[in-house]
Amino acid sequence: MSFVKKIIVLFENNGVLAVCKPAGLPTQAPWGIESVESLIRRQKFQGLFEEAVALGRKRHPGGFLGIPHRLDRAVSGVMLLASTPRAARQLSRQFERRQIRKTYVAIVEPRRGESIKVGPFIWQDEIRKVPNEPRVEVVESGDSHAKLAQTRGHVLVSDKDVHLLELHPETGRMHQLRVQAACHGVPIVGDNLYGSASAEDIDIIRNRPIALHAQSIEYVDPESNQSVTARAAIPDTSLWDCWRDAFCTQ
Repeated sequence: MSFVKKIIVLFENNGVLAVCKPAGLPTQAPWGIESVESLIRRQKFQGLFEEAVALGRKRHPGGFLGIPHRLDRAVSGVMLLASTPRAARQLSRQFERRQIRKTYVAIVEPRRGESIKVGPFIWQDEIRKVPNEPRVEVVESGDSHAKLAQTRGHVLVSDKDVHLLELHPETGRMHQLRVQAACHGVPIVGDNLYGSASAEDIDIIRNRPIALHAQSIEYVDPESNQSVTARAAIPDTSLWDCWRDAFCTQ
């Protein structure tokens, strides 16, 4: 995704950086591949980055940058990074203890014959990593390799057979919202990884932008102990255009 030249920094305070990640960009990647980490390092440590390239060094230059939080490559929205070890530890602890409140919005389209519940709903599923593949699956309870995934949500707006959902994941499993939406008959628009694609298609489709956006994240500031909320506006892309008015009225 070489057209991404700069990451929007929403704010930086007490060692916490809130940034807006575009869809299609990985959170981290090996040296030479653009990612949120490499672009933030380039923005914060420009001189050191240019020196590393000139000298042929194959590692990210600059000072401390903690990555306690990640988003899937195909997902857009707000992310939390840390510019100090203390902030990284504090944020990691909050994530581990499920003290951080995350809000996502997703555009979903029910499969033929499926419908979505009007009003609040809870998704509770057992999911596990698919061996040798970059995806997860929902399995029967009792699988020794499975972990509980729980998400609360509700419908914000409906337009014919397409719905805009607000989702609050209460656990932090790989691809949790994506696989749960598909399992409950309302796959996320554009998410062919959890649609009808065959295994041969996975490497091609897994990084395409999908209609899932991390809208806000609430954490406790590591210095002030006050609650802070970071928000990222929905992407300015055709995928979200028809829903823009819904966000203006919130």
